[in-house]
Amino acid sequence: MVRGGLALLRACHPEPSATVTAIAVALSAVAGRDAPGLLAVGAAVLSGQLSVGWLNDYADADRDASAGRTDKPIAAGAVSRRAVGVAVVVAAVLCVPLSLLSGPAAGAVHLLAVGSAWAYNLGLKSTAVSVAPYALSFGLLPVFVGLGLPGGQLPPGWLVAAAVLLGSGAHFVNALPDLADDAATAVRGLPHRLGRTGSQVAASALVLAASVVLAFGLPDPVARVVALVVPPATLAVGQLLGRRQGSRAAFRAVLVVALVDVLLLVASGARLR
Repeated sequence: MVRGGLALLRACHPEPSATVTAIAVALSAVAGRDAPGLLAVGAAVLSGQLSVGWLNDYADADRDASAGRTDKPIAAGAVSRRAVGVAVVVAAVLCVPLSLLSGPAAGAVHLLAVGSAWAYNLGLKSTAVSVAPYALSFGLLPVFVGLGLPGGQLPPGWLVAAAVLLGSGAHFVNALPDLADDAATAVRGLPHRLGRTGSQVAASALVLAASVVLAFGLPDPVARVVALVVPPATLAVGQLLGRRQGSRAAFRAVLVVALVDVLLLVASGARLR
């Protein structure tokens, strides 16, 4: 029972699920949401991320098994595909009312972001526009936060642009460890078409661009310097460590960059509305 529960937890992609949820809550705190509002945002984003993570493993179960992915709980036989499928449905059903707790406009935006991630899992990951769901879903996150404020307010354009760029970069580094396995199972997304070197260049350029855009929006000059130095350096270290076959160090580095960016927003007193 305990092993099955832990395997189910691993199948939800806990690291990105927790990181995206933390980012959404932190952005909401910076924007001025009260405690009930923060709980609503956290619950909505977590349920959406859980549905996306579980759907990814559910949809890829056959490909993971054929590629011998022992790191995937379903392919390794640690949890049944049916159990993961039930978890997808439960998380998705909960996500709807939890999203609407922030208001109809904010809820609709969040559900669109989750739907975009679902579209990636259900087929777009194998197309030349595989980066689009990442860009859209990440870009909509600050919009969801802003529209959930009293009176519903759009976030500043620079914040949305930084989120789009960072999310797009995350797509490339997330795909890097799986390029060989994906190629063997006919997955041909944009990173696969660009190849390892092209994807590394694209990821670096996108994260650097996100850092520049973020620095533009920060009011504190020290925070601007940190934004221009720390994120690119963190990604560089992640890509260096990620040279090992199957390593996800580069993807984890992007998650760290996202958290650093939010901390800079908090520390600099940036206005998000």
